[in-house]
Amino acid sequence: MANRAERGATPDNKFLTSVAAWCFYDWANSAIPAIILTFVFAPYFTLAVATDEVTGTAQWGWAISISALLIAVLSPVLGACSDKAGQRKPWLGIFSLVAILAVACMWFVHPSVDDVFLALFLLVVANLGFELAIVFYNSMLPAFVPRHMLGRVSGWAWGAGYAGGLVCLSIALIWFIYPETPSFGLDKEAKEHIRAITLLTATWFAVFSLPLFFFTPDRPGTSLPIAKVLRDGFTEVLDTLSTVRRYPSIAWYLLAHMIYIDGINTLFLFGGIYAAVTFKMDVIELLEFGIALNVTAGIGAAAFAWLDDWIGGRRVIIISLVALILTSIAILFTESKTWFWGLGLVLGMFFGPVQSASRSLMARLAPEGMHSQMFGLYALSGKATAFIGPALLGFVVVITESQRAGMAIILPFLTIGLLLLFLVKEPDSA
Repeated sequence: MANRAERGATPDNKFLTSVAAWCFYDWANSAIPAIILTFVFAPYFTLAVATDEVTGTAQWGWAISISALLIAVLSPVLGACSDKAGQRKPWLGIFSLVAILAVACMWFVHPSVDDVFLALFLLVVANLGFELAIVFYNSMLPAFVPRHMLGRVSGWAWGAGYAGGLVCLSIALIWFIYPETPSFGLDKEAKEHIRAITLLTATWFAVFSLPLFFFTPDRPGTSLPIAKVLRDGFTEVLDTLSTVRRYPSIAWYLLAHMIYIDGINTLFLFGGIYAAVTFKMDVIELLEFGIALNVTAGIGAAAFAWLDDWIGGRRVIIISLVALILTSIAILFTESKTWFWGLGLVLGMFFGPVQSASRSLMARLAPEGMHSQMFGLYALSGKATAFIGPALLGFVVVITESQRAGMAIILPFLTIGLLLLFLVKEPDSA
């Protein structure tokens, strides 16, 4: 099927169905970053559960840092184990279920400081399941998509992801936030209308992830005992870490990705909190801003998907990072909510492309037969220092009592990662 596409033949219906089902997983899991990590649960925790805004921001950052450390340790080993076991879907299913159950349990986080630990524990578990599932999801891409279409399919998936976040946020706004009397008789005083959005998120993820498991092909299993899979996977990670020097472009790319993605994740994770605290946005404004941001992000991801296959993922990442740096600087200096809205939408245009092109570039750089393992290292590079950004932001906010000062720490991450990308040589995408 892939060979047929590589020879220039029109992709058949089975291939298109596989691609659509794979992209639908992005539509499904996008509800977690949109609702839990950014626009609903993060501000809810900071403003309604935590002792105060400053403490809540710091606690959120530390919890994200803990989950990032766990992801950094586990992702390369699990990726190597997946390469040994053959199949990716069982691993993807397990960690997706972990994330879904943790998000559903966030319903039990009441607007009380007594539930701070519960909220943070569920955040760590949900983020862990969400990110580890992505290791196996990403590694499926080069297994069934021809090289010359990697950028487009990755971009379409990111676009689908932002569209999914947009629709889920819209449903949350219309069903639970706008009505004077929320749906299902929910009690606004107990914040049930906000907490119920976590149940919507969990259901959304569970239902819309199903097409991938039915229609996207997986590699056959190797029938190796699980103990051997785990042992060989761990050994292979150690071997890969020692031999990655034979692939200098991969090594430089993983280092660059480690740094710039930390800045991007920190910007994304604290964007909702920054909007709520600095610009005094209420939950309605936050959801409206999130919906608008998902529109521009989806447009950017879809539009740049074609550019990725034309000029290469590395150039798309460079263009996106330059735009993110310049727009972030402008946002940090603006005092106007209107200007914040406008600049935020411009920022969103480049969120999708930088993440989509990062995935397609890794798929092009990974040696044949090492895709899960390399995507495990890719996840490691995305999380090895991911605790630094949120922890540093929390520390700066506590010391300066300024959200602006804390958000400014993203700029060095984006800039250093950008400069390191010039050391990466991308293979021909044909």
